[in-house]
Amino acid sequence: MGLDEFYFLLSEEGQRGLDETAAAGLTSESHLPLAERLRREVGPEKAHAILETTLLRQLAAAKFSRAAQMYFTRPALEQASAEVISRYRAGRYAAAGLGRIADLGCGIGGDSLALAEQADVIGVDWDGLRLAMAQENVRVYGQATRFHPLQADLLELTPLPVQALFADPSRRDEAGRRFYSVHDYQPPLDFLDRWRLWVPYMGIKISPGVEYAELPAEAEVEFISVDGEVREGVLWFGELRSGAGRRATLLPGGHTLADEPVGHVAVTRPQAYLYEPDGAVIRAHLVEQLAGRLGATKIDEDIAYLTAGAPQETVFARCYALEDAFPFQLKRLRHYLQQRHVGQVTIKKRGSPLDPDELRQRLRLQGDEHRVIFLTHVQGEATVLIGRDYKP
Repeated sequence: MGLDEFYFLLSEEGQRGLDETAAAGLTSESHLPLAERLRREVGPEKAHAILETTLLRQLAAAKFSRAAQMYFTRPALEQASAEVISRYRAGRYAAAGLGRIADLGCGIGGDSLALAEQADVIGVDWDGLRLAMAQENVRVYGQATRFHPLQADLLELTPLPVQALFADPSRRDEAGRRFYSVHDYQPPLDFLDRWRLWVPYMGIKISPGVEYAELPAEAEVEFISVDGEVREGVLWFGELRSGAGRRATLLPGGHTLADEPVGHVAVTRPQAYLYEPDGAVIRAHLVEQLAGRLGATKIDEDIAYLTAGAPQETVFARCYALEDAFPFQLKRLRHYLQQRHVGQVTIKKRGSPLDPDELRQRLRLQGDEHRVIFLTHVQGEATVLIGRDYKP
């Protein structure tokens, strides 16, 4: 889709086409007849714009509460932060009482629409189509007068008259391949760091799989999970930094765990209960902090499972009641499950080279019972743990 097709979508004819297509229901069965009719009525390029926008709106419903009125390109939607994340993140800017913020690499406006709820936002992007979509998407959320689009190359951009900025550097090349190093981001992290000479409040979105060794020591790094899935990382600088060096935040509840001081966490054999920390806790290197809160121990120095003799409620980990633990042997594990009529298993692994799908086939399961199998290490030894979801 180009700008001409996008502006067509904003026209009365384009709006009618979007409304009719949405009302008809775009499915795999209806796609072809709808496409043929639209091509006859408006031509192939405009028909494609209507169909693609309708489809992307359906996909975007998982990220945005007003997706049915918004505009996307497929790559921009994939890269955009979900509304629950952008609203949470904007809260840190709101707490600072800022009046003007720059959103560098604003894309289709996923963060601008949240930032604009409490401040004027200069949305900067080199892609004219994404910038036009951002302006429309912010309008959908009722903040059109607070969004000011600026088409510019971030590498050539001079300092803007803002109090704070949020940056979302590109983490993919033109072919869609991901960049894993912050030095490959566009613009690179060290280039964005120069903005701190002019702007005291600064946040930068990063990949959750970032290497810790590449992160600046003066930044707070926060990893965010949504419904148990790690989605994003963010670096906070200057006066937007909280006081913690590392933080894990779980949405939609807004629960957060920081790198508070903790004593030595012992390594022991598995006890009656096993805790599987949320991925954000693991990425933030806060497993020991969680152990301190739970009064738990580790089962291995290098494995992110915790164990305790009594269950304790926590949002930062999933709890399992353990039945048994023994050195991994396929024959022994198969016999154990057959004796208990286990026909279904959930296989989790941490520190094990075994393939869960291959193991499931080799277990030859029969029966109505279900168990959770953990393939891991206990004090350096390959071990299988068997348990169930803990239900208070």
